[in-house]
Amino acid sequence: MSERPHDKTPSKPGGGPGFGPPGRGPMGPGGGGGPMGALGMPVQKAKDFKGTLRRLLAYLRPQRKKLIVVVVMAMLSTVFSIVSPKLMGNATTEIFEGIMGGGVDFDAIMRIILILLGLYVLSSLFAYVQQYVMAGVAQKTVYGLRNDVNAKLARLPLAFFDSRTHGEILSRTVNDVDNISNTLQQSLTQLITSVVTLIGVIIMMLTISPLLTVILLLTLPLSFFVIKAIASRSQGYFKSQQAQLGKLNGHVEEMYTGHKIIKAFGHERKSVATFDDINDGLYHSGRKAQFISGIMMPLMSFINNIGYVLISVVGGILVTRQAIKIGDIQAFIQYARQFSQPLTQTANIANIIQSTIASAERVFELLDEQEESVEPIGKEAAVIASPKGNVRFEHVKFGYKEDAVLIGDMNIDVKQGQMVAIVGPTGAGKTTLVNLLLRFYEIRDGSITIDGVNIAKLRRGDLRTLFGMVLQDTWLFNGTIRDNIAYGREGATEAQIIEAAQAAHADHFIRTLPDGYDTILNEEASNISQGQKQLLTIARAILADPAILILDEATSSVDTRTEAQIQKAMGRLMEGRTSFVIAHRLSTIKDADMILVMNHGDVIEKGSHEVLLEKGGFYADLYNSQFSDESGSVA
Repeated sequence: MSERPHDKTPSKPGGGPGFGPPGRGPMGPGGGGGPMGALGMPVQKAKDFKGTLRRLLAYLRPQRKKLIVVVVMAMLSTVFSIVSPKLMGNATTEIFEGIMGGGVDFDAIMRIILILLGLYVLSSLFAYVQQYVMAGVAQKTVYGLRNDVNAKLARLPLAFFDSRTHGEILSRTVNDVDNISNTLQQSLTQLITSVVTLIGVIIMMLTISPLLTVILLLTLPLSFFVIKAIASRSQGYFKSQQAQLGKLNGHVEEMYTGHKIIKAFGHERKSVATFDDINDGLYHSGRKAQFISGIMMPLMSFINNIGYVLISVVGGILVTRQAIKIGDIQAFIQYARQFSQPLTQTANIANIIQSTIASAERVFELLDEQEESVEPIGKEAAVIASPKGNVRFEHVKFGYKEDAVLIGDMNIDVKQGQMVAIVGPTGAGKTTLVNLLLRFYEIRDGSITIDGVNIAKLRRGDLRTLFGMVLQDTWLFNGTIRDNIAYGREGATEAQIIEAAQAAHADHFIRTLPDGYDTILNEEASNISQGQKQLLTIARAILADPAILILDEATSSVDTRTEAQIQKAMGRLMEGRTSFVIAHRLSTIKDADMILVMNHGDVIEKGSHEVLLEKGGFYADLYNSQFSDESGSVA
C-alpha cells in the first residue's frame, strides 16, 4: 500500500512493545516499598485528571457492591492490626508492674497473647478476602475496558492506522491497559488500607497521649517539604529517562526487524554505535533520577528518627511522673512507625495513580477517535443479492488531507466480467483507487456504484464480501496452512480447501511439507518462502469465490514457470468476474479489456493495450521504456 501517506507520529515515550508498566510488589501496612517508592517510576501527568478519573470510575460502577465489600474488609483487617500494639503495650505494662511489685501475672499475659493471636488470624483472613474480591473487581473492570478498545479498533478507519506507528497503538491497547489493571489490583486496596491506618493510628495515639501525638505531627511539614522538593527535582530526569527508553525500544525493534538487511549492507557497527549513544543517554538520565529519588529513604528515616527521639525523651519524662504507663510508650513508638508508613505509601500511590490516570487518558483518547461514517441499518441498508460486478466511478473526488486533492474527477465504467488493469508510476493513486472501492477511505464527492447500488448504502461487511484480494504484500496469520486458506470462506470443507490449493498450484508444495496442510506457520510465516506465501493467498482468494477480484501484482514473488501456471489458474478464476489488476510489469496485462493509466491521482488515459500504444502517449512511453529495459537486461 505504498500510495498511502506515511506521516506517522512517533510513539509516546516508553510506548511500544517490549516495555510494559513498571512492576509493583505488594506493599501492605508495614510492608516494603520504601518511602516514595513510586519515584522509581516515570510519572506522566494527565491533561484532564478529573475528567479522566470520572470516566475510569464509570467502569468501576457496575462493581460497586463488591467495592463496598473490599472497603469493609480493608477496614476490619486494618482495625485489628491497629489494636495489636495497644494490647502488646498492656502486656509490657503487666510484666513491668509485676517485676516492680514482686510477682508477674502470667495468666493475664497469656490471655493477651491469645487475643493477639486471634486478632492476627482475623486480620489475615479479612486481608485475604479483600484481595480475592478486589482481584475479581480489577479483572472484570479491565475486561470491559479491553472489550471496548478492541471493538473501537474494529470501527476505526484505515487513516487512523496509517497515521500512527504500530508501537503507539500497541502501547495504548496493551501497556496502558495493563498499567490500569495493576493499579486497580494493588494500589487501590493499598490506598484504602493506608487511609484507614492513618486515621486509626491517630485515634489510638490520641487515646494514649495527646501531647506525644502533637509532637509527632510537628514532623509532618518537614516530611512533606522533603517529598515535594525531591519529587520536583527528579521529575525532569524521569521524563528524560522515559524518552530515552522509548528511543531505545524503537531502535532495538527496528534493528531486530531488519537485521538481515543490516548484515547484508554491513551496517552492524553503525547500528551498535547508535544503540550505545541512546543507551549512554538512558544511563545518565536514569542514574540522576535514581540517585535523587534514592535520597528520599535516608532523609525520611532521619526525620522519623527525630520524631522517635522526641517521643522517647518526652515519654520517659511522663513515665517518671507517672503520667503515662511504660507499655503505652512502647505502643506509641509502634504507632509512630505505623504512622510514617501510610504517609509514604500514600505519596507513593499518589504518584502511581497519576501515572495510571495518564495511561487511562491515552486509552480514552483512542476510544474518542473519530470512527468510520455511520453505516445504514435495517431497511436503509441496500443488499446486492446476486452480484454481477458492474462498477462505476462517477465524478469521484478524494484527498488524504483536506487541503490536498489527490483524485480530482475520476470517471470509470467497468462492465461485468471485464479485466481492468491499473498502471502508472509510484504514487499515481493505483492503490488509492482500490481503497476507495473497498471503502477503506471515504470519497469527498461523487459516487461509486456496484450493480447500480451506491456503495455508501451498503454495510461495509456486505460490501467487502463481494471482493477477493491478492496483494503483493502477503498476510498470513500464525496457524495451520489449512486455516490460512480457509480464511477465505467461513465453513469451508476440506475438499473445497484442497481444490482451491490445487487451482493455485499450491497443493504440491503443501504435501511435501512434513505436516502437510497441518503445518503451523510461525508469526511472520518465515518458515515458507515468499513465493509459497503468495500461492497460499491466491488459494485463499480462489476459495472465497468473489464477484470482483483485486490483484496487486499477485505473481511478483513466484518463478516464471509457476507464474505461467498461476496466470492460467487466475484466468479461469477471472472468467465471468470483474477484476482490477494493479500491474507493474506491463507485459502481464496485454489482454486486459481496459487499461487505466493513472498519474497524480487522475486517469489520464484509458483503453485497450493496442489502442493505447497507437496513441503514443504516456502508456506507450511507459511500455516501451519497460520493454527496452527488459530487452537490455536479457541481452
